[in-house]
Amino acid sequence: MKIEEWKEALERERREKDIFFRGFQSPVSFAAREKFSGLDYYPPDPDYNLELEIFEHRDKNIVQIEDTKGNIRDFVRWGEFRFTIHGEDCVLQAYKGDIYDERLFIPFRDQTSGKETYGAGRYLDLETRRDRTGNGKWILDFNRAYNPWCAYSNDYACPYTPPENWLKIKIRAGEKNFAAGQ
Repeated sequence: MKIEEWKEALERERREKDIFFRGFQSPVSFAAREKFSGLDYYPPDPDYNLELEIFEHRDKNIVQIEDTKGNIRDFVRWGEFRFTIHGEDCVLQAYKGDIYDERLFIPFRDQTSGKETYGAGRYLDLETRRDRTGNGKWILDFNRAYNPWCAYSNDYACPYTPPENWLKIKIRAGEKNFAAGQ
């Protein structure tokens, strides 16, 4: 996909999310929805749109991850993505809800967490049909990083980012912190 097409698709997704967040099923409180003018994002940056091989783990161990309500959730530690950004080698673990799940779940924190972005981290969801290339690689696009719903309301329970997915660099891509008065 050409850069302009990619950028247009990303901006369309963001507009659609803003429309959803103004609607009935929004995680944003009714009071905050009245003032809601849209989510805040970093500008689209193709340098954060990566095509990567996943290094699938031979042993698909179950890991337990605590959520924001103190519950323990089981995830399958499926594989890892290895990449370099800003000259730094990085590794992110990809999880699945169960062994048959086709979606990959990548929670991560970075050096913007708690400052420019949500403190508990952001998420990426990779879907086979949308994010898998013809040559078997995955599109890991940090421009699509989003806040979990617990960033908008205490009514939700969201998995914390495991320490193995805490990056030592700044990922200035995707969704920024949410301010209730937006």
